[in-house]
Amino acid sequence: MENNKKFSLFSAILSVICVVFVAEAAAPVAAIGNSQFFWWIFLLIAFLLPYGLISSELGTTYIGDGGIYDWVTKAYGHKWGARVSWFYWINFPLWLASLAVMCPGLLSIITGMEFSVFVQIIIELIFIWVIVWISFYRVSDSIWILNGAAVIKMILALLVGGLGVYTALTRGMANEITLKSLLPSFNLNSLSYISVIIFNLLGFEVICTFADDMENPKKQIPQSIIAAGLVIAGIYIFSAFGIGVAIPTEQISTSSGMIDSFKLLTNSTGGWFIITMAFLFLLTLFGNMISWSLGVNNTACYAAENGDMPAFFKKRSRKSNMPIGSAIMNGVVASIIVIIAPVLPNQDLFWAFFSLNLVMFLLSYIPIFPAFYKLRKIDPVTPRPFKVSGNDTMLKILIIIPMILIIISLIFTAVPLSFDTETLSKQLPITIGSIIFIIIGEFIIKIKKIK
Repeated sequence: MENNKKFSLFSAILSVICVVFVAEAAAPVAAIGNSQFFWWIFLLIAFLLPYGLISSELGTTYIGDGGIYDWVTKAYGHKWGARVSWFYWINFPLWLASLAVMCPGLLSIITGMEFSVFVQIIIELIFIWVIVWISFYRVSDSIWILNGAAVIKMILALLVGGLGVYTALTRGMANEITLKSLLPSFNLNSLSYISVIIFNLLGFEVICTFADDMENPKKQIPQSIIAAGLVIAGIYIFSAFGIGVAIPTEQISTSSGMIDSFKLLTNSTGGWFIITMAFLFLLTLFGNMISWSLGVNNTACYAAENGDMPAFFKKRSRKSNMPIGSAIMNGVVASIIVIIAPVLPNQDLFWAFFSLNLVMFLLSYIPIFPAFYKLRKIDPVTPRPFKVSGNDTMLKILIIIPMILIIISLIFTAVPLSFDTETLSKQLPITIGSIIFIIIGEFIIKIKKIK
């Protein structure tokens, strides 16, 4: 009699928090200003709710290694499955590169040393290949890493939020909260960060891969998605509040905003507390990449085994059966990016790479919503442990609204809507990069003659 279920509801929620909550995204959200509170509430209702319900049904109905690739392939065939797997995979090395460029700054705070450009690149490459090396082993699937990283992230977020509350009560706030400031301003600068909030609400379908280890996946999966979604939103809002108390909105750095906030909130530029916070923040970067690596690499490997990604991606370790081909490609792509980074026109490197990762990641999710509707029509007989209730009109609303929100956020992130020099230098590389990676994906489809 087997009663050794590894995932309680609590562990499921912690695992979702680890995968979905990314501490480095708190600063870009805070850069929206006080209107972020409006956007959080709006997107929780208009995006997270339908997305959570849809991913709960698809994840419990079609359980397998392919995840979102499987869902889209079943609905629309291998060509669309190939697109999704490409977008889903390529976002990872871009994200890896965006976190790598943060490491030299964090190590400078920890060690007190300043690094040359050459040494910075070496540090970034070490970070990248340590992540790749860890992803070769089963440790990347360990519950203790998922739970431990989740706890560290929450500690950082709660500390910066708590210090923000204390500072607001004792010294005042850098950004005054008024009714007008809480309403959306619709300026191009803040709207470009809305995609970060949507990014922060994606990834919940990962919990569906743990269904076999749950006591009651039909109840636990939707419960963990909704509960973790609310917890994550609360943590982001609390931490962004702390950052907003410390730094005027227009001065918030997308890369170092959280550490800058700790310095300002404690009136300290160093010392054991700031060093500890920088070290914990560095650990969360490793936690993010390790927790995401298995899912991304497995999806890419699975797609390659089905002929929808280049053959190198299906290479697995003989000892552990881990997908090492896609892991190595993560390292290669991320390494190329950080090596060429010093000559790029946009020197806000974290935001440049992170926003490019956002574009690719969001693109991979657009087909999921119509795939959900089509699978309901073409495959009504497969048992659905969790089924979204509602008539046909309600289901159409549930798929249309999230798709529209993703498309709008993509436009504000990747398309220059103003043609002044500052906007073009910031967004044009993102536009060009997005087009290049989309073309590469289409080239792979054509070369492999995927239909």
